[in-house]
Amino acid sequence: MSRSLKLYIAWLVGISALALLLTSFAYSNRPDFVLGLRPEIGIPIRGASSEFRVAAGLGFWTLVTLVAGAVPVRMPRGTLVSVGIAPIMAAMALGGPVAAGWVAALGTTELREVRGRIPWYGSLANHAGIVLPAILGSLVSEVLRGNGPPDAVTSFVATVAGATTIFIANLFATASIVALRSSQTFRVVAVGDAKGFAANLLALAPLAWLMAQIFQLQWWATLLFALPLYTTREAHHRFVEMREMFTQTIGALAEAVDKRDPYTSKHSVRVKAISVDIGREMRVNDADLEALEWGGLLHDVGKIGVPDAVLLKQDRLTKDERMVMNAHPVLGAQIIAPVTKLAPELPIIRHHHEWYNGSGYPDRLIGDEIPRLARILHVADAFEAMTAARPYRMTPLTPEQALGELRKFAGIQFDPMVVDAFVRTSWADGIIETGKPPELRSIPSIAQVADRMTDRMAKPTSVPKTRRPKPKQA
Repeated sequence: MSRSLKLYIAWLVGISALALLLTSFAYSNRPDFVLGLRPEIGIPIRGASSEFRVAAGLGFWTLVTLVAGAVPVRMPRGTLVSVGIAPIMAAMALGGPVAAGWVAALGTTELREVRGRIPWYGSLANHAGIVLPAILGSLVSEVLRGNGPPDAVTSFVATVAGATTIFIANLFATASIVALRSSQTFRVVAVGDAKGFAANLLALAPLAWLMAQIFQLQWWATLLFALPLYTTREAHHRFVEMREMFTQTIGALAEAVDKRDPYTSKHSVRVKAISVDIGREMRVNDADLEALEWGGLLHDVGKIGVPDAVLLKQDRLTKDERMVMNAHPVLGAQIIAPVTKLAPELPIIRHHHEWYNGSGYPDRLIGDEIPRLARILHVADAFEAMTAARPYRMTPLTPEQALGELRKFAGIQFDPMVVDAFVRTSWADGIIETGKPPELRSIPSIAQVADRMTDRMAKPTSVPKTRRPKPKQA
């Protein structure tokens, strides 16, 4: 565990514990509260004192939260989603900040913790990540409720506002932990996972308010909300399950292509990893990172149509054989085109062999005409290929030599900005750049692009028939 993660967990746990203690102390002195909780949270038990009723209500909502959040769903970027947040919101609406804080602290215990699968500091971080947001959201709700008994509209607005605050604060806390633990950026984790569950979790706010209203009429009837909570949890689970299945299917297809050549086993997996790391350094958005992930796995899928005699040939390819090999980006794009979900990956697959100076294939694009993500994948693909054995080069280049080639051909074959971003990734850690610094090369100008386009118009036969409209830049 990194030092920054240790410090963050210590701060989060400390501030959450302090907030819970201070809130409990502050509200315990209010005359209209019982044990620091609003009386509405109490279960009407005949002959029982108000303290016992309030304690019973707190225990009820803690138990409901335990059951609802026993099995959270892990999202693709690493954050955990639990429908147990709904009864915490309901406890907030009924009992106030102290109720929300203690229900969040006790009710978020997971089966993994009971079975000892989470280290103690991980358990503390998980609990603190919801306790502090629960208290903050409850304070916002209290401000909107006012001093007197609120009407239905005011109560509803206060509950939704408090629930939204809980959601945002909890997302910030958990995404920060995941980002520090996995070396992903906060934006990637937060945005990447939130888009998969934000709508569903925010929809739990009105449900939590309704649970609170039903509780005051007939407390046991609140248990009828188990079904909508269960269906919401299943919706999260199905979302993750379908995405994982899709990714596994793509990975299996890429592996099938790579295994045609014993020298390229796991090539696509490594290219994917390098591409994603470069993309993070260049701060591409989450959708583009996903496109790099799947595009990296599928960039060579067109080689499925290249004969073994060409694909596995150890000697120099003839002109005709080279034409067959160079057709694989177009063929790959044609194979993937019917899959509408993979539309963002098509430009990556088709153009990952375009050269920055316009001498690549299949469409001889130049400079920024080449889609940004294709330029990223081109660098990743080249570095992985140079540092691995191939039939035509049994002795791979060293990382230093491969980086030297990237620098040498920056501005010719590769986008210099992408090469610079690659050097900042962990793949270049420890690589010492020898020799003089790389020379700066001019970026293809608008005039050069215009001249080339004029030449194409004068010689239409030179334009490949398969050329597609220029894709929108990432």
